[in-house]
Amino acid sequence: MSSVYQINKGINKPIEFRGLKAQWIAYLAGGLVTLLILFAVLYITGVNVLICLFLIGSLGATLFITVFRLSAKYGQYGLLKRNAKRSLPNYLKFRSREIFIDLNNKPSHSGWKKEVSW
Repeated sequence: MSSVYQINKGINKPIEFRGLKAQWIAYLAGGLVTLLILFAVLYITGVNVLICLFLIGSLGATLFITVFRLSAKYGQYGLLKRNAKRSLPNYLKFRSREIFIDLNNKPSHSGWKKEVSW
């Protein structure tokens, strides 16, 4: 018998497949392909089949648990937001207020203010 999987996608909603949202589906697929290649390499190099199956099975279970947990925690854009927040500085340090005091008085030489002639 064939299984029918539904991919639910509404208007302005991310693709969701069995609880995985958006890019997490691709992360899981990439991890599974990597595990398949790892199994093939281990099998070809002569590692015992039971050791290969145990190693790939445990790594696969870890992959599934991790991806589903991250998908539930961060959702569609949460991981991108987390990485963007980590790249922000904790504080900005200014040694002088001169640039802000004279901001409207000085002509712009840095290209911030551009005069438009109609």
